[in-house]
Amino acid sequence: MRMLILTLALLASAPSLAAEATAYFAGGCFWCTEADFEKLDGVSDAISGYAGGKEPNPTYKEVSSGNTGHTETVKVIYDPDVVSYQNLLAWFWQHIDPTDAGGQFVDRGRQYRSAIFYQNDDEKSAAETSRQALDDSGRFDKPVVTEITRFTTFYAAEAYHQDYHRSNSLKYKYYRYRSGRDQFLEKHWQDPDQRTWLKDDLSSIWRGPEHFTRPDDATLEKILPPLSYQVARKDATERAFSNPYWDLKEEGIYVDIVSGEPLFLSRDKYDSGTGWPSFTRPIDDAFVTLHEDNSLWTTRTEVRSRHADSHLG
Repeated sequence: MRMLILTLALLASAPSLAAEATAYFAGGCFWCTEADFEKLDGVSDAISGYAGGKEPNPTYKEVSSGNTGHTETVKVIYDPDVVSYQNLLAWFWQHIDPTDAGGQFVDRGRQYRSAIFYQNDDEKSAAETSRQALDDSGRFDKPVVTEITRFTTFYAAEAYHQDYHRSNSLKYKYYRYRSGRDQFLEKHWQDPDQRTWLKDDLSSIWRGPEHFTRPDDATLEKILPPLSYQVARKDATERAFSNPYWDLKEEGIYVDIVSGEPLFLSRDKYDSGTGWPSFTRPIDDAFVTLHEDNSLWTTRTEVRSRHADSHLG
C-alpha cells in the first residue's frame, strides 16, 4: 500500500468506558522511560519513582548509591480501552536494552536495571509471554534478561525529577544523546523490514473481534463528534489542512475511533502535501480492507477498517 491518504478524524482513541489502570516499568534512567511512555496514546501520565526496595521513602541520593535495593521505575497510568497492557509491554521493549543485566546504557548498577513489576497473575503471564516472544524473535544477539518481579511498593521521586524532559529539556536531550540509548534503539528497531514480532504484539492492543460489536448508527451518531461520524459512517471527507492529525508529529499508534483496532504506526507517516494524514502502509494488511470506488467519475481505492468497517479514505 503506497502513498495512502486518509481522513483521520476517526483515527483517534476509541471511546473509553473503563477506569484507568496502572503499570510499573523500569528502563534505566527514569527521565527517559517517563518521556517515552508519555508519547503513547492512551497513557494519561507517567510518574518517575523508586520500586523494589525495602527502605521507605528513599531519596534519589540513597537510591543512586545502590544500597537501598530500589530501582528507578516509572508508574504508568493508562486507559485499558485505548492501550492494552500487552501494548505497554511492546512499547517498553522498543525503548530499552533488554539484554543488559547490569544497568541501562551509561547508567550502571541494579538501581538502573530493566524490570517489569507485575501486580497480578495476568500481568505476570503477559510479561513472560511477551519476553519469550521477543527472545525467540532473534532480534538481539544476546538473550533477553529483563527481570519480571512482583510489585510491592512505589515511591514517587522528588518533584524536580518529574517531567524532566520538559522542565530541563536541553539537559535532558544532552544526557539522552550521550547515553547511547537512541543510537541503540535506532539500530535494533528502525528497520521497517524487521516488523514481524512488532506486528504480532501490536495485535494485542485490540481485544479482538470476539469482544467487539459495532453499535448501530444511531448510537454512533450520539457518541462520536459530528465530523467523525460523517467520515466513519457516511464516507465523508474532511477539509484538507484542517484536521488535527495531518501534521501531527508525535509518536504513537493510530486506531479506529469506533472499535479501537490498531491501524497505523506514526513511523510510517509521511508528508504527502495533500493536507491529510498519509501513511506508506498499515501496521498489517489484515487490519484494513480495500474496495473499488467508482464515485466522482473515476476509479479509486477506498480503505476501510476491517472490523468496525469505518471509512478511512
